[in-house]
Amino acid sequence: LTTADRAFGTTLPGGADIEVSGCGGQAFGAFLRQGQKITLHGEANDYLGKGLSGGILSVSPAREQAGKPEENVIAGNVALYGATGGECYVCGIAGERFCVRNSGALAVVEGVGDHGCEYMTGGRVVVLGKVGRNFAAGMSGGIVYVYDADGTFAQLCNTEMVLLEPLDDPYEAVLLKKWIGQHVRRTRSPLGRRLLDEWGAASGRFVRVIPAQYKRLMAQHDKEEA
Repeated sequence: LTTADRAFGTTLPGGADIEVSGCGGQAFGAFLRQGQKITLHGEANDYLGKGLSGGILSVSPAREQAGKPEENVIAGNVALYGATGGECYVCGIAGERFCVRNSGALAVVEGVGDHGCEYMTGGRVVVLGKVGRNFAAGMSGGIVYVYDADGTFAQLCNTEMVLLEPLDDPYEAVLLKKWIGQHVRRTRSPLGRRLLDEWGAASGRFVRVIPAQYKRLMAQHDKEEA
């Protein structure tokens, strides 16, 4: 696979389960649908999983690559732009504007560049490492969980529309652990494995990012359901 292979997987038939190696070109796995799975060993260019709508994408370093995955950029800018569903697991750092306008996908990544989760309206995102500046700008829906190991995340987050909260809901903690477990199974992430092995301490370092209006709507919905 090379960077010339753009939009790889877009026309796959339903039920496809593919494993490839190399450097995925722009829009690798774009518009992947329910029942489709692609695993990439290598790295991906910009627009990874653009418009993801139900499939499962996994990106991990090539087996011969040295170093710590969580310290290396493995996916380009604007990954998961406009995603509406599905799952994406990235064993490494993604570039700028990760999950912009995500409205329904689950994503686990080990670090992101500037403007992460910008204009996000739904879905769930787990960031296991550092983020760039202006995180969550214009975010109006969904929930993000950021592992804030050194306590610097609040300085990088745009809090105009979102609240920063501790992970104090046991049910959410179970879900988060499950998602990190899925990340480890699909990418063999050493960082994910370490966090699971130290879960008692690690879980207390996650920050829950949720839009204030979205939180009020969720509370009203739960009240009406009750």
